[in-house]
Amino acid sequence: MKVYSNIEEFEPRENLVATVGTFDGVHLGHSYILNCLKAESEKINGESVLLTFYPHPRMVLFPENNDLKMLNTQEEKIELLDRSDLDHLIIHPFSREFSRLNSVEFVRDVLVNQIGISKLIIGYDHHFGRNREGTFEDLLELANLYDFEVEQIEAQEFKDTQVSSTKIRTAIEEGDMKTARHFLGYPFMISGKVVRGAGIGRTLGFKTANIGIKDRFKIIPDNGVYAVLLNIKGTSYKGMLNIGVRPSIKDAGGRSIEVHIFEMDEDLYGLEISVSLLEKIREEKKFENIDLLKQQLEFDKAKCEAILS
Repeated sequence: MKVYSNIEEFEPRENLVATVGTFDGVHLGHSYILNCLKAESEKINGESVLLTFYPHPRMVLFPENNDLKMLNTQEEKIELLDRSDLDHLIIHPFSREFSRLNSVEFVRDVLVNQIGISKLIIGYDHHFGRNREGTFEDLLELANLYDFEVEQIEAQEFKDTQVSSTKIRTAIEEGDMKTARHFLGYPFMISGKVVRGAGIGRTLGFKTANIGIKDRFKIIPDNGVYAVLLNIKGTSYKGMLNIGVRPSIKDAGGRSIEVHIFEMDEDLYGLEISVSLLEKIREEKKFENIDLLKQQLEFDKAKCEAILS
């Protein structure tokens, strides 16, 4: 997959099948669209392209609204899209000026003239252009005018429940990793650099790697203890992760994300790691003394090992 940092870097080509959207989470609904994109491009011996935007349009148009949380960082989204056999990924900078393009200008100037689409595949709820004015019916008219095909994909469902990024965010905020995984099609992940902590875990016999999340818009699950899988330097590890304020530790500081990796004692400071959260095993709680905390950690580890086996 070739990645472009703006539309101008992309050179139009023949037999190009495209889709447009934020694709936050790259969930099962997105995967279905990407599969259709790939299949259609292969039918006409062409190539596939996804046009997405960064920052998220809401960050630009409503900067005072700070409650937006994303399922993926940019790096995570690129990695997930790379697995889909997509040929081209255009990440165009979203700005107020770009947002003022009306629906006709967006289709004519961006999709047709700058990208050169032969076919456009979109999701069931897709709107485009200034103030999201463009509808599927508008697209059909414009497709006829500018000589390209358009196809709308119906909403994908899992167990009779419509898949959406909003529902996945709600599940993650509640610590429901099983539901999130079913909708995403993969375990929810947290990525970041290992930063220095207070070294409290080592004193308890459970050395931890503290993960620093640099993207403030990345959604963080509910406080608690989770069974997790990690991939470090190409090797898979099992572990347990704690999100919270560590109420049993005096002067523990603010909210942290720390993972204890089973059968691994390597110094990871400064390393970028990715942790996949499979299941929440309990809420965060305060223990009367350190011995009770250590006892609970041993129980937590045994439970995580059973889940991960």
